[in-house]
Amino acid sequence: MNGGELVAEVLRAQETSFLFTLVGGHISPILVAAKQRGIRVIDTRHEATAVFAADAVARLTGRPGVAAVTAGPGITNTITALKNAQMAQSPVVLIGGAAPTALQGRGALQDIDQMSVVRPVVKWARQVRRVKDLIPAMEEAFRQAQQGVPGPVFVECPIDLLYDEEMVRNLYGAGRGGKSLADKAVKQYLRFHVNRLFSGAQNAKAGPRIDVAPPAPEPAELAQVVDRLLAAQRPVILVGSQAMLDVPHAGDLAAALAQIGAPVYLSGMARGLLGRDHPSQMRHKRRDALREADFVLLAGVPCDFRLDYGNHIRRSAVYVSANRSRADLTKNRKPSIGLLADPSLTLRSLAAALPAGHAGAPWSAWIAQLRARDDARNAEIAQQAAEPTGKINPLHLCREIDRQITPQTILIGDGGDFVATASYVVQPPGPLRWLDPGAFGTLGVGAGFALGAKLVHPQADVWVIYGDGSFGYSAVEFDTFVRHGTPVVAVVGNDASWSQIAREQVEMLGDPVATELAHSDYHRAVEGFGAAGIHLDDPELAAEALDQARQVSGNGKPVVVNAILGKTDFRKGSISM
Repeated sequence: MNGGELVAEVLRAQETSFLFTLVGGHISPILVAAKQRGIRVIDTRHEATAVFAADAVARLTGRPGVAAVTAGPGITNTITALKNAQMAQSPVVLIGGAAPTALQGRGALQDIDQMSVVRPVVKWARQVRRVKDLIPAMEEAFRQAQQGVPGPVFVECPIDLLYDEEMVRNLYGAGRGGKSLADKAVKQYLRFHVNRLFSGAQNAKAGPRIDVAPPAPEPAELAQVVDRLLAAQRPVILVGSQAMLDVPHAGDLAAALAQIGAPVYLSGMARGLLGRDHPSQMRHKRRDALREADFVLLAGVPCDFRLDYGNHIRRSAVYVSANRSRADLTKNRKPSIGLLADPSLTLRSLAAALPAGHAGAPWSAWIAQLRARDDARNAEIAQQAAEPTGKINPLHLCREIDRQITPQTILIGDGGDFVATASYVVQPPGPLRWLDPGAFGTLGVGAGFALGAKLVHPQADVWVIYGDGSFGYSAVEFDTFVRHGTPVVAVVGNDASWSQIAREQVEMLGDPVATELAHSDYHRAVEGFGAAGIHLDDPELAAEALDQARQVSGNGKPVVVNAILGKTDFRKGSISM
């Protein structure tokens, strides 16, 4: 076996279904060997998309997603996507090509110090120097990606470790001429170098699948949480993305929250965890609820800008945090009780420790108060959705999208103002049916996330909600969707503006500079790649256009709905720092 085949053997042993890539000669042996072993190789039009797709696979399966990219610019093109995965705590394995070991630092093609570039944005990185070390390095990568706080990892595989030994010897000039002492010395050194590269490679063998158990809460700490929860009159539980890392137990987590019975707010990847109309779930006025609560449990949620750095939680409340990350556990505010543990396992253990028949009965008045507040906000949104805006009211469009949702729908948010508006209105149908970038707020995740989601769940309706700004990162990937038979629906909220920024910039600074776009024909652009395009500028036709898009994708063709939006003040004052 050559080194590429050894890498592919590990991927097969780890039950990797998809390998995302943008091809390059440095990594070709890995791609060919992966295909030969039944791993589906999906090539994208940008390396960031490949990593975003691997990230989506990780989020939806609980197993590390894998991408392979070529050396130099192939690696540097992944940095934003790697950082996004790091901040979202997604287990991603990135395999990177590199210049030949003996030629690094000597001006070889695409040769840079890749490790210094990548190390700050991954949790672990390894530079492989011998063929026999490829398998151990890859297996350790899968272990590191999953354990503790999951995250992206990087394995650098130089080109001379991946090709056949004979080809590598020729690469280093085994038959080079020259009879001078210097020529003979160089030839002898290179022969020694290649011998060392391949020494012991014949004994390399991939081991079994690597699984890492999530960290459990300490029983004594959990008992304290039970006592404080039972004593509370106004508890609130906030569940975040980290609680969804244990994918096989997502359904059990939803059942545990129902058994606990306290009011629940869901954020990030946890959106949809309780379905669309669960009596315990609240969706609006979260800040007010946190300030009124006497018991707050953050399950996989740090006190960052989204909670005003902990200031949304009243100082007299019992503040409990369950988090895999020691840093996030105490970020900006020390909890009354901190559990360094998996938040899903913590909540399931908490539910099991409560008295039989508890089910939230003591908090019925508190829940009714929050429910009334939710209902009032929903009524306000419905009224605002009916207001004329010149073109299509974005709230009206989001309500129409919400009506299209089935139990099989997966929703992806990629954008600023329009996606944030959708988060108030569009309700994911169940666990692991919503993907967004996370705390990094990265634009451009949409195509990769949609690609990964459609491959993992081919029977699902995958909808991407785009802003027109963010769609600029993804348009070319409709070529990828067409080539790989992944029909997704994209709704582009086209208001010809970077509205998330313009909304505050114009009011504060009096100048729209760099925030203005055009009502571009995005629907026609994707038609050039073989996708379908629908132009929508009449609010009365919104339902019809979205239904048409669903039918088109159901027939196997990706489709873009280019929806021309009017202006609203719905999210005025939403700037974050």
